[in-house]
Amino acid sequence: MHPKQMRFAFAPSPGAKAKPFLKWAGGKGQLLPQIGQHLPPGLWEGSLTKYAEPFIGGGAVFFQIANSFEVDEFFISDMNEDLVLAYRTIRQQVELLIERLQAIERLYQLLDVDGRREFFYETRASFNQRASLRSGTAPDEEAGHVARLIFLNRTCFNGLYRVNSSGEFNVPHGNYRNPRICDAANLRSVSRSLRNTEIRFGDFTACRDFVDENTFVYLDPPYRPISRTANFNSFYRSPFDDDEQKRLAHFYQELGNAGAKLMLSNSDPHNQNPEDSFFEDLYAGFSIHKVYASRKINSNGAKRGPITELLIANY
Repeated sequence: MHPKQMRFAFAPSPGAKAKPFLKWAGGKGQLLPQIGQHLPPGLWEGSLTKYAEPFIGGGAVFFQIANSFEVDEFFISDMNEDLVLAYRTIRQQVELLIERLQAIERLYQLLDVDGRREFFYETRASFNQRASLRSGTAPDEEAGHVARLIFLNRTCFNGLYRVNSSGEFNVPHGNYRNPRICDAANLRSVSRSLRNTEIRFGDFTACRDFVDENTFVYLDPPYRPISRTANFNSFYRSPFDDDEQKRLAHFYQELGNAGAKLMLSNSDPHNQNPEDSFFEDLYAGFSIHKVYASRKINSNGAKRGPITELLIANY
């Protein structure tokens, strides 16, 4: 561990406090201090000047890295088109997005319980009718679509993002009393954090031409399920199965051969089956650390509690 990491995990710089603008299942907010203890020394010493996060999701690690270190270039990507559009819109049209969100928030707050429910499902239907927002779509239309995404995320049940096999958002209404729909200050901070960031739609290999020996890459794929109740990776239309986990491991090795420093998160099969050596076999020869997370993996509430997850590093 680098000497600085013995004193703190992350050290946010003054005035730069961007945080995730979406609630995201499997988000890393609670694990940031533990992740900080395993960061590569080159981040603290300044030799790692580029950062890539192919499975951006809610971006908790990305924002903390951007808040904490002098990194010159960033790269983020995802296979979720709505998510990629959201990051691009916040970077390029944040004030327009804030206007759209504030209008939605004012209207929603005026409605009674039944009216809110009806408005939610009307908005969800409109969101799912977007067909596909291609390049060239008017900025106003894109901002409206992203505003609906953030609204749905903030007011749906448990703040989940989940789509069905047709790519339709299908989470029901959450019926919160006073949800915060528009956090304008944070959206502006997020926009500033994205200024030097390449944002791309694509699978994890999209970062290949960005990564070199000066890059730290953090990979947070959909977790391999360790139980039936923990099997949640419905961010995309296609499942991220064991074949995809193996393809990712080969790419991990490829990036390591290019000189990059790598960290990957995934589930720990030993929570359910001590004999399951899937990740030990797949990442043999790399450093495998266990961290503790309070995630719900059991339908019996009495059996829910801290579980271990894996951080796999090549340094």
